[in-house]
Amino acid sequence: MQRQTILPMNQVAPKSSTAVTGSTPIVLTSQPNMPIILAKAAIKSGRYQVGDSLPAISASWQNMHIDTQHLAQYNRICGFADNKLPATYLWTRAFPLIMRILVSSEFPLPAMGQVHLSNQITVHSEFDINKKIILTAAVDHSKLSSKGLEWTMHLTAEVDGVLVWSSQTTFLHRCKTGIERNLKTLENPEGESQQWILAKDLGRRYALASGDYNPIHLGALSAKLFGFKQAIAHGMWSKARCLAALDAFTPESGYQVNVNFLKPVYLPSTVNFYAQSGEDRQNFCLYDSSGEHRHLQGSIS
Repeated sequence: MQRQTILPMNQVAPKSSTAVTGSTPIVLTSQPNMPIILAKAAIKSGRYQVGDSLPAISASWQNMHIDTQHLAQYNRICGFADNKLPATYLWTRAFPLIMRILVSSEFPLPAMGQVHLSNQITVHSEFDINKKIILTAAVDHSKLSSKGLEWTMHLTAEVDGVLVWSSQTTFLHRCKTGIERNLKTLENPEGESQQWILAKDLGRRYALASGDYNPIHLGALSAKLFGFKQAIAHGMWSKARCLAALDAFTPESGYQVNVNFLKPVYLPSTVNFYAQSGEDRQNFCLYDSSGEHRHLQGSIS
């Protein structure tokens, strides 16, 4: 089973990487206004040119609290028990901060059209969900690949000054770079399997819980405007649903979940989930019903 490789924060970036430059932090004391942010995202264009540096923009939400009713709504759409705090939940709460950075005039990439390539989440420790949380999103390293600019957003959650959760999310901005493509081979699925039937309104229902109203997830008509034949499921829903299926194997804290997103999950569709225990990790993957296309691969360690 292949694993994604995450560049540590203190590691020197490869030659093809582009630097980040300083920027004034964005500090929020209340929940970002998503309708306004989404409206700005729809009209914002980019000015990025290959080789440009990305500004090290950061945004923080200083007193975020967990609404237990919202948590229960999220858990139901993803398959968790109502009182569970999944590893993926805080990513959803940090999503408005990611979008706030994307619509910033300082950020040179367009807000729409960024492709979600991979996601790493580390649950460092348990915490009292009634306490205030400081959520922070910051533009991290980037590198050029055969497909374009791959850039990473670093997310953190702190409670009482202690880091309890963190994430590295890598996106792709498609552009011509002249870098030769390296083809990767994927292993055949192994292990215990489940089959899931995904309804055509899944994207709309998850958008209500996550705040991610990207048109490619909401319906076939809006998805076709962006080159998709049907609406596609949110990548973070797919990751969360896989974790829900492995809830019995997941500790409360002290673990990391890595996922690479490969092929889109069209809605409606039927998908096959596979899981296999390794020496020090639980590996999993998601395929289409034919077994020909792998939607994602990941591991819990």
